[in-house]
Amino acid sequence: MIFADKLVDLRKKNGMSQEELAEKMNVSRQSVSKWEGAQSVPDLNRILALSRIFSVTTDYLLNDEIEVCADASVIGDDDEKSLRKVTMEEASVFLKINEKNARRTAFAVFLCIVSVIPLLLLGVAGESGRFPLSEDSAGVIGLIILLLIVAASVGIFMISDSEMNPYKYLEEESIDTEYGVSGMVREKRKNHGFSYMRNKIMGSIICIISVIPMIGSVLISESDFVCTVGLCIMLFVCGLGVYFLVMAENINEGFDKLLEDGKYSKENKSVKKECASRPSIGKIYWLILAALFLAVGFIADDWGHNWIILVIGAVLYGVVVEFSKFSGGKSGKL
Repeated sequence: MIFADKLVDLRKKNGMSQEELAEKMNVSRQSVSKWEGAQSVPDLNRILALSRIFSVTTDYLLNDEIEVCADASVIGDDDEKSLRKVTMEEASVFLKINEKNARRTAFAVFLCIVSVIPLLLLGVAGESGRFPLSEDSAGVIGLIILLLIVAASVGIFMISDSEMNPYKYLEEESIDTEYGVSGMVREKRKNHGFSYMRNKIMGSIICIISVIPMIGSVLISESDFVCTVGLCIMLFVCGLGVYFLVMAENINEGFDKLLEDGKYSKENKSVKKECASRPSIGKIYWLILAALFLAVGFIADDWGHNWIILVIGAVLYGVVVEFSKFSGGKSGKL
C-alpha cells in the first residue's frame, strides 16, 4: 500500500474531511488532495506531523511494504470521542470572558502591589509627626487599609476564577476543535498582535522607569518621609507597568489554550497531570512571607520599617521561580 492510500485510509478511519486534516496540518485542502492522489509527497516535517496526528510511525507511512500498522496505534473512534470537542460558539464566548478577566486579574495584581502604600505613608507620617496620630495608631490604620485592599484583590481573583472555572479543561485536557475554530483563533491572535506587543513594551518601560522617583527622592533629601514618598510613587508606577504586562500575557494565553500552543501544548498538559498533586511553591512562598511580615510587625512592634520584608520578598520571588524551574524541570509547579 502506497503512502497516498494509507493517508486516505487513516483520514477516513478518524472521520476527518480533507478540510479538517488541512487545517490541522496548516496547509491548503488542495495540498491534501494532491497527497491522496499521489501527485505529490509531503516533506519530512509534514510526515512527522501526520504521524503525530494519526499516532502511527513514520515507517508505516513511508514504507510501502508495511500494509498494516502492527502496533495498532491508529487513533480509533474511542480515542477520538475521548477528546473534549470545542465548538465555535464556545471558543468565541471563552475568548470574550478571558479578555474581560485578563483586565480584571491585572487590576487585582495592581491592587496587591500598591496595597502597602497607605501603610508606608501613614507609618512614616506618624513617626515624623506629620499625621495627628501616634506612630502606632497610624501604623494600625495603615495595616487595616492594606488588609482591606488585599481582601478586595482576593475577591476579584475569586470572581475571575469562578468565571473561568468552566474552561479549566482547556488547561488540563487535550481538546479537539470544531472545523474553523483554529482558523478563527489564529486570526484573532494575529489581529491582537499589535496590542499585545504594545502592552508588553509599555509595561516593561514603565517598570524600568519606576525606580526614577525613588532615586530622585534620595538625591533631593535624606528625610525618611521624602524617601518613603519616593518609594510609594515607585510602587504605584511599577504596579501600572505590571498591570499592562499581566493583562497582555493573560489575553495571549487565551489563544494558546485554544490552539494548544506554548505551555498549554498536549505534552505540557500531560506533564502537568503528573505533578498535579504537588503543592504550589508560589502559594507557600507568599503565605510564609505574609506570616513573616505580620510576625515582625506584632512581635517587634515595628510597622514603620517591616515593609522592607515585602519589597525584598517580591524581588526574591523571581529567584525562587527560576530555582524551582531549574530543580524541578518541566514538572516544577508554581
